[in-house]
Amino acid sequence: MLVSRGAVVAEGVHTPFPSVADARAALTSHSAPIIVGALPFDMSKPAALIRPQAVQFLDAPPQWPLRPLPSVRVVETQPEPEQHRARVEAALRRLRDPASPLRKVVLARALRLAADGPIDARTVVDRLVAANPTANAFLTDLTAAGGGFSGSVLVGASPELLVARRGDQVVCAPFAGSAPRLADPDADEASGAALAASAKDRHEHQLVVDAIADALGPLCADLDVAPEPKLRKTDAVWHLYTMITGQLRDKSTTALDLAMLLHPTPAVGGVPTDTAAELIAELEGDRGFYAGAVGWCDQRGDGRWVVSIRCAQLSPDRRTATAYSGGGIVAESDPDDEVAETTSKFTTIMSALGAQP
Repeated sequence: MLVSRGAVVAEGVHTPFPSVADARAALTSHSAPIIVGALPFDMSKPAALIRPQAVQFLDAPPQWPLRPLPSVRVVETQPEPEQHRARVEAALRRLRDPASPLRKVVLARALRLAADGPIDARTVVDRLVAANPTANAFLTDLTAAGGGFSGSVLVGASPELLVARRGDQVVCAPFAGSAPRLADPDADEASGAALAASAKDRHEHQLVVDAIADALGPLCADLDVAPEPKLRKTDAVWHLYTMITGQLRDKSTTALDLAMLLHPTPAVGGVPTDTAAELIAELEGDRGFYAGAVGWCDQRGDGRWVVSIRCAQLSPDRRTATAYSGGGIVAESDPDDEVAETTSKFTTIMSALGAQP
């Protein structure tokens, strides 16, 4: 399920597609009317895509029965804040090395959670939508990826649209650069204004915008990139974002093709992509479906994919979960600020889970 004002609700599994190539072939041959699911951060790993048995496009999120959430608590921090700070410092040494090509890398950490009873994923989605009505809430089964993902689900509320395609029209809304929301209204507005004026955050943001524009440019007869980033707020964080719109030269380029072309953007990976991915693998290991993409594509090529951030993976028995948070590191970054940024970004999913620190 993907919710953004309306909702896309897929039920049942007709065919699983751990291979993106097989999913693309099914769409191209019209043997699958629609593909839904999740792409991992590392595209060499299996995807969790399916052809559903049924799909509905709704004007509003479904009104499912809601259940009380159990008590949820943090049982492990992966890594502890001081170790994450050390990772940031290691990244900064590379970013500031004149011989290194690295210009940006996104580093993440996770919280392992335990619940006193099963966590109802649909109730978590409802709480996410209530707290973040402009975000892209999602709930997707990861079973199609096989292995340790069987029975688990990914749930979250992403502020960031990776790409949407309708006919020959393409829309992207990359996010990069953030600041915490504050309880005092005046201080909160000042936090947003400081973000908009921050040279460091605008530099980090521009790296993402440039990468997406460079990737889409050859595919679009007309590409419009907003000249200045705008501010967007979630329940916990201020963000910088830029609207990018284009007209495809060739309508055979599908929404899934575009998602594959753009993912991972520098908003969740880095610049250059391969260099950043190598450092992420070295420092973090496998991210699974965190910082991947969730969405859908139909046989006409239309579809919508969002970046899977502000999320948690729930275990098959729904009694444990892993929540994720990351932040972009550039040469001007401060390690303490980066640790604080990940802490702020945990708020969205932790609040929805009712988790206690």
